[in-house]
Amino acid sequence: MDTDLMSSVDLNSDLGEGFGRWTLGDDAAMLGVVSSANVACGFHAGDPASIRRTVRLAAERGVAVGAHVGYRDLVGFGRRDLDVASEELQADVAYQIGALAGLAAAEGARVTYVKPHGALYTASAVDGRVAADVAAAVAAVDPSLKLLGLPGTRSLDAAAAAGLTTVAEAFADRAYTPAGTLVPRREPGAVLHDPDVVARRMLRLVTEGVVEAVDGSPVEVRADSICVHGDSDGAVAMARRVRELLDAEGVAIAPFAPAGGRVRADR
Repeated sequence: MDTDLMSSVDLNSDLGEGFGRWTLGDDAAMLGVVSSANVACGFHAGDPASIRRTVRLAAERGVAVGAHVGYRDLVGFGRRDLDVASEELQADVAYQIGALAGLAAAEGARVTYVKPHGALYTASAVDGRVAADVAAAVAAVDPSLKLLGLPGTRSLDAAAAAGLTTVAEAFADRAYTPAGTLVPRREPGAVLHDPDVVARRMLRLVTEGVVEAVDGSPVEVRADSICVHGDSDGAVAMARRVRELLDAEGVAIAPFAPAGGRVRADR
């Protein structure tokens, strides 16, 4: 990565993950910080009314809206490994994109990209069949949609083969192995919580193209977007600190895909 040319980067977060009276994360605050919102589509989290509210706020603030598609697993928050046949998986992904697109249209916005969630994200990164199914579903719904994922994985390879534009992301609040993969959540230290540590790591990513692995070694990571999970403890504080430090160093925060919508005149 030619870091001298990296004058801007996207900052994304997983949002819309509440359900009924149960609230997860602070979407309103996070949407004042990030440039792209990966919005739950009802399978791993989110109900129609809360999803629509999140989309409305994103549209009002000029934040790009992406479909955060996952396995049908509300109880496990989409983080349990499931063996889903190709026909069903492709239909599930298409269904979720369509649901979010309808809610976005109701708010004068549109979906411009897709990011798999949780176990589907992990599976599509390493399993060629799953990666191809996700890519095929996205391309069938709208080939102009971009696919956001981990660099150097089968997920982005399959998306590119399907004719989709791919966008690589790094994780601000996740630890990396020396091989450049994410440390599994079940392992100690997999999730980071210190805003200053997280921000400095992402500044190094932008300026040097590397992150520090759990063993202290530098790992090359190519990324056009940085993710801060909306459900992490102190997520908003971490995202704000990342943005503040990047702003101070002259790195603009801007979406990799246009917001693609307008605020409804009656709001």
